[in-house]
Amino acid sequence: MSKPSSRSTLYRLIEAGQLAHKALLTPLVERGLEPGDDAILFELGRSGTTEAQLGNELGLSDEALAWRLSRLTERGLVTAQAVGPELAPGIALTERGARIRNGLADHWNQLEEALMGELKNKQRKKLGAALKRFVDLLRL
Repeated sequence: MSKPSSRSTLYRLIEAGQLAHKALLTPLVERGLEPGDDAILFELGRSGTTEAQLGNELGLSDEALAWRLSRLTERGLVTAQAVGPELAPGIALTERGARIRNGLADHWNQLEEALMGELKNKQRKKLGAALKRFVDLLRL
């Protein structure tokens, strides 16, 4: 059996994943945010929601979500707001939160384009499907 090679696809995939992860963390750290805060900002960017719905969507416990929302509220990124047709108590992005969310999304899109820019649409879909299949195999 040969040893793993730095030229193997798996090695390159791991290397790319680690570097992409680091690149995605940089704008968070620059804004005083923590990993996972971006998920909250992205989810709230779709629309305001209740804390329970947000926790369920992100798989966060009530305590973990309350702690994160408290920090994001102190930083002026989220605010309590009535949501939905029933005007239930909920959480929404502030204008500042929306600007930061948009900046993070732009950064994400730049990295995505760097990865997929040279690929045609059909190739992008095939790569996405192959990576999904690989992730599903590893989860077993």
